Amino acid sequence: MRQMPVIDLPSVARELAESGKRVKVLWQEPDSLAFVARGREYRSEFHINASDEFTYMIKGTMNLHYRDESGKEGILVIPEGSTNFMPGNVPHSPRFPPDAFALIVERGRREGEVDRFQWFCPKCDSLLHEERAVVDDYKKDFVTRAYANFFDNEQHRTCKNCGNVMPKP
Repeated sequence: MRQMPVIDLPSVARELAESGKRVKVLWQEPDSLAFVARGREYRSEFHINASDEFTYMIKGTMNLHYRDESGKEGILVIPEGSTNFMPGNVPHSPRFPPDAFALIVERGRREGEVDRFQWFCPKCDSLLHEERAVVDDYKKDFVTRAYANFFDNEQHRTCKNCGNVMPKP
């Protein structure tokens, strides 16, 4: 019989807080992925993936930045104890402090799907840089890797439109 986990979310949040880790994968199946994320105070990129996502705020409040069809940025506030459904392919940037925790449930990536991570100039809103990754195993923490590739390269952080350099966090 397949595993059918029962997970104590407050305990997972405590474990992340005590360990300093940012993500704990709860399960990862071809059609279902669930993880608890601890906020990253420096999050600034927009993530784009083909899967619909369900978010439940275990503790704290999330400001979910997103870009609509025209590219305009908006913010959706998700308070503690609340949920959100976000359709696939919506550029989104979940921003919440390190003492806040969210449960995220989405579909596992299908063969050939590529996740994108985009940064925009804080001065003129032009696209600064895009990282791409095949997210075949969520435990590899592709967000951290994308951040390192972006912030460790000043050319990636320099706007080709206005010359502004996005500072490192």
